[in-house]
Amino acid sequence: MTGAEGDLGHTIWLILHLVLFAYWLGGDIGVFYSTRMILNRSNTPDQRFMASRIMMWIDLLPRLCLSMMLTVGGILSEYVGVSHPPWQYAMIVVLGPVWFTVLLIMHFRHNASFMPILTKLDLWFRWFLIAAIVVSVWWSVSTGRLDEAPWLAPKLIVFAFMVLCGVMIRIFLPGFIAGVRALSQGSITQEQDDAMRRSIYRVRPWVFAIWAGLIIEAFLGIFKPGAPEAAATMGNLIHGAHAFVAPLLG
Repeated sequence: MTGAEGDLGHTIWLILHLVLFAYWLGGDIGVFYSTRMILNRSNTPDQRFMASRIMMWIDLLPRLCLSMMLTVGGILSEYVGVSHPPWQYAMIVVLGPVWFTVLLIMHFRHNASFMPILTKLDLWFRWFLIAAIVVSVWWSVSTGRLDEAPWLAPKLIVFAFMVLCGVMIRIFLPGFIAGVRALSQGSITQEQDDAMRRSIYRVRPWVFAIWAGLIIEAFLGIFKPGAPEAAATMGNLIHGAHAFVAPLLG
């Protein structure tokens, strides 16, 4: 699979990678704004519940983008010299579509009898994935497997951290979900409303951490620290910034 960065296949996968990044971050911002509408007590319970329905649909997009990131990133890593044995490459290719499908089932069949089991399996899978990424990065760095692309190690660790942030959000979210259920019935008690607010306040730091992680991921992907071309890229950026600022300074 290794190929030149000008290869059409590389270009297609890179565009998909950028689209996943953009829709993940953009969708998360939309979800964040929706929570403000839901918590606004000046809105009627029906208005707040409608905002929660919109939020749930928007939230599906970042979760789907998350599910495909490792598959797309793993395929792209082949183009920068990180080869995978056939069994590992097959797992990378299958991971995204399978996880993507599970998330769609969880969204559209949330009232199904099997949903509690599927939800637990998804949570356990995320814990497993975090551990697997950390162990994989440790092994790859210690064996020199990432010597051609050293920036992939921190990129994977940041991704594992973002998955952890998602798990923590799920842990702190029950109070908010209970409040939404109350709103769906047309009313909400003061106690339920306060619990909803506390839940969101506990979740927000983890949301902000995901945003920071995405920005760090973008930086690592663009500048590729440790790669031979990294210095040239940074030099071009500095030169461009100087060319832009110099006329302004007279």
